[in-house]
Amino acid sequence: MNNLPVEISFWQLLLGLVFIFIAQITSLLYHLGLNRDITVGTIRTFAQLFLMGYVLTFIFQLENVWLTLLVFSIMVISASFIVKGRVREKRIPYLLPTILTMFISYFATAFFVSGIIIGVDPWWEPRYFLPFGGMVIGNSMSALAIAIERLFSEMRQQKNMIEARLCLGANYKEASAEMLRNAISAGMIPSINAMMGVGLVFIPGMMAGQVLAGADPLQAVRYQIVIMLMLVGSTAMTSFITIRIIRKRCFGRGEELLLSLSR
Repeated sequence: MNNLPVEISFWQLLLGLVFIFIAQITSLLYHLGLNRDITVGTIRTFAQLFLMGYVLTFIFQLENVWLTLLVFSIMVISASFIVKGRVREKRIPYLLPTILTMFISYFATAFFVSGIIIGVDPWWEPRYFLPFGGMVIGNSMSALAIAIERLFSEMRQQKNMIEARLCLGANYKEASAEMLRNAISAGMIPSINAMMGVGLVFIPGMMAGQVLAGADPLQAVRYQIVIMLMLVGSTAMTSFITIRIIRKRCFGRGEELLLSLSR
């Protein structure tokens, strides 16, 4: 029995654009205004994934630790700017702590999974380190954007209450404790919900890829369990650290709230 995956030709790949046409027609019929975003997203999907395919082929052949870490760093920086583009906060400088926290958290997670749990030697083996790192970055990036946006929006909505608490003698941590909890919770919920439905509602990408490649389904399950646990942990760690740092930056030296009602 041939366990090799069925190859997709160029023309078969183009058939996948049928789904894009469906999305475009839906946007047109209901005047959603998403046609440009759908088109740009499709072009970027093709360009970025093919580019990454060639880059990974090159990196796998060289097996150089510094090159592997360089690609990982570029992925983290790109993800941080995507988060910045989603949040669009101008008054509070949160980009630098976001980049540093993302890099440290994602590196620690990818290192722990590839080097300790799976036991790859060397730990930076690009065939393991970069895919694990990419999954952590991609999933936690979206969660972090949700958490940061939730923090800013709730602190603006509760601006009067926060300032009242500060006037009554509370410090900035006490005055904004509820907003902090809500923001971290908002960032963690998507990965927790994914654990609830994995295997029953959907077959996730890591497991599906290994099964299509001919791997033993039970072995693929073990990899996927590690991935799901990894994503929940990295999301919690990144959201917790980043949100606490950003919350501190929302207050001045005298613990006055720097956020205004408008962005």
